[in-house]
Amino acid sequence: MDRRDFIAFLGAAMAWPAAALAQDSTKVYRIFWVSTDSQPDPFLAGFREGLRARGYVEGKNVTFELHYAPGNPQALREVVSELRRGNIDLAVSSGPATRAMTAVTDVPVLFALSGDPVELGLVRSLGEPGGNFTGSTFLSLELAGKRVELLKEAVPAVRRLAVFSNSLHPGEQSEWRATREAAKALGIETVYVPFAGKNELDKGLAAAGDARADALLVFPDVLTLVHRDKIARFAIAHRLPSMFGWSEYCDAGGLLSYGANQRATYFWLATYADRILRGEKPAILPVVQPTKFELVVNLRTAELLGIDLDKSSVLFRANRVIE
Repeated sequence: MDRRDFIAFLGAAMAWPAAALAQDSTKVYRIFWVSTDSQPDPFLAGFREGLRARGYVEGKNVTFELHYAPGNPQALREVVSELRRGNIDLAVSSGPATRAMTAVTDVPVLFALSGDPVELGLVRSLGEPGGNFTGSTFLSLELAGKRVELLKEAVPAVRRLAVFSNSLHPGEQSEWRATREAAKALGIETVYVPFAGKNELDKGLAAAGDARADALLVFPDVLTLVHRDKIARFAIAHRLPSMFGWSEYCDAGGLLSYGANQRATYFWLATYADRILRGEKPAILPVVQPTKFELVVNLRTAELLGIDLDKSSVLFRANRVIE
């Protein structure tokens, strides 16, 4: 699905009368929600809001069964193994919890994933999922290059960039290649700093500190998101201007972020939920990528690092500024 098709599809979905979208007012649909985040969950809130906009009222025609295992997808596998069609109408997995869903075959599954669902084996292709999984992926190689460009605009003196990445993240190597190519075009040397999962996070940060870099770029995934406060504090302590993928990192103290608004993506995901509950098959619903992105700047962090952004085009183009 290209951008024009997606925009047209989204506009049509939003234009449908909300009261007409819920298929059967006498049926109560059961949705199984799994997440490695913790409550309060802004993504669940966005999804619920999207369902309400489509005529679903919790407790009246839809109910949720919530399962959380903060930072531990493995803990969800036992619960997920008991999923059966008839007990659940739809399952929704948030972020890395999707890994726990791979064995589910007879229940429709929606996902919002920062990585590559094809590499993870969830779908045959983005355009034709072919099974019981579909949803949205935040992975965009265009964004990987754009983040380098924006960081260079904000901090022109950057010559050596440390790229901090969870090597277990599906699609990570493609993102690293796109980042490396964009940096090379701008005359920036890149230092790849991978870490393999949460047990190597601190080791990875220590390596980033030894990289003699001028700035830090962190690939967005749920593990770095969970530890965003630690990573942002690390960057400030080492006086490294930092670029991230989602606004939550900037709220934690990162200098810049550029990427999709995750809550808005979950709001949109309710469109697919409605279509599946009305009888459509995930196999024919293309995996989509967000087309609207936000640039966030943390001026408090810029001040701590002695970076003057007052005359930077990045500041004027920002969708949100944290002061």
